[in-house]
Amino acid sequence: MRLSIERSTLLKALGHVQNVVERRNTIPILSNVLLTADDRGLTLVATDLDIEVSEGTQADISAPGQVTAPAHTLYDIARKLPDGAQVVLQINSEDRLDIDAGRSHFTLPLLPAGDFPKMTADDFSHNFELPAEALRRLIDKTKFAISTEETRYYLNGIYMHDHNGALRCVATDGHRLALAESDLPNGASGLPGIIVPRKTVAEIRRLIDGADGMIGMSVSEAKIRFTVGSAVLTSKLIDGTFPDYERVIPKGNTKELTIDNKIFANAVDRVATISAEKSRSVKLSLTQDNLALNVNNPESGQANEDLPVDYSAEPLEIGFNAKYLLDVTGQIEGRDATFFLDSPASPALVKDSEDDNALFVLMPLRV
Repeated sequence: MRLSIERSTLLKALGHVQNVVERRNTIPILSNVLLTADDRGLTLVATDLDIEVSEGTQADISAPGQVTAPAHTLYDIARKLPDGAQVVLQINSEDRLDIDAGRSHFTLPLLPAGDFPKMTADDFSHNFELPAEALRRLIDKTKFAISTEETRYYLNGIYMHDHNGALRCVATDGHRLALAESDLPNGASGLPGIIVPRKTVAEIRRLIDGADGMIGMSVSEAKIRFTVGSAVLTSKLIDGTFPDYERVIPKGNTKELTIDNKIFANAVDRVATISAEKSRSVKLSLTQDNLALNVNNPESGQANEDLPVDYSAEPLEIGFNAKYLLDVTGQIEGRDATFFLDSPASPALVKDSEDDNALFVLMPLRV
């Protein structure tokens, strides 16, 4: 194998695939990226056995061939080469990979291409396209609520499904819930509930960062595939049952609080400076058109701040985790956040004043 490729082209392709590769691997071949040079150009593939990312790119192929090389090392080399450099990759007589760019020369060890694991192709039952902007929004509105508790593995991802003619994404960790919807694309009708793993969510979000146009999506019972330009990400789905999340969305919360979202977020952030590191609890005391934020930490002191709000229901005291409050306020794009409350022990429903297709649920804390 011998090829020549422009440094920025190689760096972009490697950047898309090498993130999947774990830094520590007990299986050596999984630390490598598969390079295939043929008449179509150069194709790079990386996998961790659960996710596979491939990208095709233009290259001047002198001799076709296929090798696997250390993914992170190859990426670091490409990253540190001067911009505009022409990079030559070729297998030398010792079956190692020579990398030449100007006066720089590197040699990397190789592993047999035949040992590289390939993800089997599924018969995808649903194939559709979603605007990149819509997919970014669905991910950004929900990913913060994905659980990291491995014992509840079925919460370790975003639940995606067709809900009454809308494409709905939901994530929850038991303490908060995030839900966002977009128009249902052609081909997604009847999409069964699937759970897209947390790592896959992070990788596809990275791939579509700055992307325009349509993102191809294909879904089977066990896998999901995203096509972003010349990059293709295929991932296993979480084999589990997502809980009936609609049961935890409050339906009868009648106490309505409307507040300037930015002012509220800044105030919560300030008073939380004093809160206990573990619970991060902050108490919200509501009276007519006033909200008092209180933190009382025996070890580090007290903090109080009053804010003008739109609230006319009876007085209420309720506590929340400050970090979770800030996570939710960070997803509200309108000027105001609206809280629908019931009692100190009941979950709060939070909505964005300018986005009817998203909602958030926060479980209260005892304070």
